[in-house]
Amino acid sequence: MLSLKTEDLSPVQLQDYLQYAIAPRPICFASTIDVDGNINLSPFSFFNMFSTKPPICIFSPARRVRDNTTKHTLENVLQVKECVINIVNYDMVQQMSLASTEYAKGVNEFEKAGFTMLKSDLVAPPRVAEAPVQFECIINDVISLGENHGAGNLILAEIKLIHINENILDEQGKIDQKKIDLVARLGGDWYCRVTKDNLFKVAKPLAKLGIGVDRLPYAVRYSKVLTGNDLGMLGNVELLPSEEEIDLISQLPEVKEVLDATIGDATNRERELHELAKSMLNEGNVDLALKLVLL
Repeated sequence: MLSLKTEDLSPVQLQDYLQYAIAPRPICFASTIDVDGNINLSPFSFFNMFSTKPPICIFSPARRVRDNTTKHTLENVLQVKECVINIVNYDMVQQMSLASTEYAKGVNEFEKAGFTMLKSDLVAPPRVAEAPVQFECIINDVISLGENHGAGNLILAEIKLIHINENILDEQGKIDQKKIDLVARLGGDWYCRVTKDNLFKVAKPLAKLGIGVDRLPYAVRYSKVLTGNDLGMLGNVELLPSEEEIDLISQLPEVKEVLDATIGDATNRERELHELAKSMLNEGNVDLALKLVLL
């Protein structure tokens, strides 16, 4: 494994390693305004939510690695402590990228990128009409992380008003991850798109206490078939099945076929049972898969 001391890397090298490894990153498409009324629109991938009550997002306009200058967004929020965080989806990603161009102060990126300015209800900066979700925010604080090339400036933005395009809502009025079509930032020129084809669910272990991988038999923990993800799913069940429940699974046709075909061949029996369990895990049938690997 390659091991690197950050102090030995140039700012450009460090930025490259970090941005490729810490990804995907959500994109804060921030609209701000200065005291003279000049509007700025710029994307930042150093961004996430950090609190629900109060609802706080943080994004960071870092000092430019190239020449250590600061960005208009940072200068604006130090003057007018308001912003709109516009969420970016696939339909607007190319225009969003164009808005990241370092235009001169006073140039309106809404116009340069072809976005529609939508008047905000509570704050001075306008919203991006094309954005599926828009957060009107006040700035609670700006925290400088240093004066070096690439040093961040944490902008703590408290969300005061949320606007949501109704076309991305499901029947329960919640945002549908399949409809919003989000994009995220990777390293260099790379992005990724969140489509229904690459979405998957992981059961949260908050409502119950999973048994843990350490409670699984040695042969299961060190299986040549089951992956770490598979073990994580098995370890998330609340209780080990009883011996009676495990015995019952041997009567299933596909299980009985494996048992009959591997009489006297313990190695192949274990492998084939684990392969069958893996297919069950892929179908989301965790309880059945657990009973199978315990057979």
